Amino acid sequence: QLQLVESGGGMVQPGGSLRLACALSGDTLDYYVIAWFRQAPGKEREGLSCANNVGGVVVYADSVRGRFTTSRDNAKKTAYLQMNNLRPEDTAVYYCAARQTYYCSGSRNDFNSWGKGTQVTVSS
Repeated sequence: QLQLVESGGGMVQPGGSLRLACALSGDTLDYYVIAWFRQAPGKEREGLSCANNVGGVVVYADSVRGRFTTSRDNAKKTAYLQMNNLRPEDTAVYYCAARQTYYCSGSRNDFNSWGKGTQVTVSS
């Protein structure tokens, strides 16, 4: 059974950095695209970015473009979200999701495998 586990969340001051990791088990990462989403209190889950099977990345959220970097290491079965210059409005629960296809998507409805999320809080 496919499982995704996020790690690396925490509390950071504005302008700080965090690196989230998404570890996949139960299959090989090569067969999946991995997307990152976040959900702030009272808001819809927002698609941020997606990394395809060969390392191509699509950024869906303009608010993180240039600050967040998505990558993956298929050998380690892990995807990453490097978050720099964090802002208070980045505070949310961050999720990774997997989809067994070659094509990325930023829509939550296209993913059926999800991690439980990791909290990121940006505050002074």
